[in-house]
Amino acid sequence: MEVKARAPGKIILSGEHAVVHGSTAIASSIDLYTYVSLRFPTPSDNDDALRLQLKDVGLEFSWPIGRIKEALSEKDIPNSSVPTSCSIESLRSLAALVDELKIPEAKIGLGAGVLAFLWLYSSIQGYKPATVVITSELPLGSGLGSSAAFCVALSAALLSFSDSVNLDLSHQGWLTFGEIELELLNKWAFEGEKIIHGKPSGIDNTVSTYGNMIKFKSGSLTRIKTNMTLKMLITNTKVGRNTKALVAGVSERTLRHPEAMASVFNAVDSISTELATIIQSPAPDDLSLTEKESKIEELMEMNQGLLQCMGVSHASIETVLRTTLKYKLASKLTGAGGGGCVLTLLPTLLSGTVVDKVTSELESCGFHCLTAAIGGNGVEICFGDSS
Repeated sequence: MEVKARAPGKIILSGEHAVVHGSTAIASSIDLYTYVSLRFPTPSDNDDALRLQLKDVGLEFSWPIGRIKEALSEKDIPNSSVPTSCSIESLRSLAALVDELKIPEAKIGLGAGVLAFLWLYSSIQGYKPATVVITSELPLGSGLGSSAAFCVALSAALLSFSDSVNLDLSHQGWLTFGEIELELLNKWAFEGEKIIHGKPSGIDNTVSTYGNMIKFKSGSLTRIKTNMTLKMLITNTKVGRNTKALVAGVSERTLRHPEAMASVFNAVDSISTELATIIQSPAPDDLSLTEKESKIEELMEMNQGLLQCMGVSHASIETVLRTTLKYKLASKLTGAGGGGCVLTLLPTLLSGTVVDKVTSELESCGFHCLTAAIGGNGVEICFGDSS
């Protein structure tokens, strides 16, 4: 029996950086996915190894099951119904296993993901051989939630073969989890995110687990449901950024200009609140949909201007803004800024010819463009053929 899980990436529609200073932010799932397939060998396979295949980067790793068990000898008996944090001792032992892999220097950043994989696998499934294959439509390290989608899809695949969830194995096509099962899955994915990022907010894995949109403020997450279909052009500038340095830079600017920055953060809070209201209100006809899209475009432009006030834009982002403005399209950075990705709203009535032109012009600058619908389903699984 084989199971395949898929979990969506995410974008920040509004409120990045300002959320650290008490403002509201809105995050949304996108229909670009990370896929995890899990297959256990049959007795006739005579296989006693855990195998991990990272198809997109052309890497494959394997560990004898006995070696993993030996590394985690201090660990309690695995219990898939109780999400468990990786102790410092376990982290050291698993890090030694990862160090033995001799991951190429150019791909060394994948090491933390492999660590998370080993912890989640051994904690949920215990010590049994299997082959796990990972593929993804999400670019790594670009602020689209690729690590969270990986942890969510992996947790879903592992839990689907555990006693902690009750699923219809005969169901054809993609299947969603129940509310209680999603809560358990999200907690496990968060444990994986902690291994990768240290102190994640939990926003990325929550969006990937539940899908749709999330409003968050001062550590409180509220799930919201969109009543309209929005399409975005996501431009990956391919410029790496240091998130910690960018966050610190905003904090330093706030210390230098407390009153001005307080006004900036208040304005962002108002934008996020209005955006959430627009997204949740029904659009009974094309005219009202067009009006709502126009308002969202204005809010995106205002939010981008405020992000520039915070000092987190970049020359590559400004190039995208200038290019899309030529086509009367509204754009804003998403995530940390300083490079990364830029969102451009694609209105419902926009012709495909215009989309092709703006995409071609952006890609001629060395950027990579993806088109995605936002606010769709969260994590799903499929037994057998998922086509």
